[in-house]
Amino acid sequence: MGFAFVHGSCFVCGGFVSFNPHTVPSVRDDQNVRQPVCRACVLRANHKAASEGVDAFVIPDGAYEPFDEREL
Repeated sequence: MGFAFVHGSCFVCGGFVSFNPHTVPSVRDDQNVRQPVCRACVLRANHKAASEGVDAFVIPDGAYEPFDEREL
């Protein structure tokens, strides 16, 4: 058994991010394709959400961790 990461760019800041494609927080682009959002950008959005009194985004367990290669 092995593990895998997906590497890409954060849709918000453009920074490099490794993630589990099944659980990473994401947004849909103008072509309706899911795009990953890095932990730092999600935390910044949550800080803003808290100051505005709206619900925070959830970062699922394992969103930025390796996952079982059989899930590819």
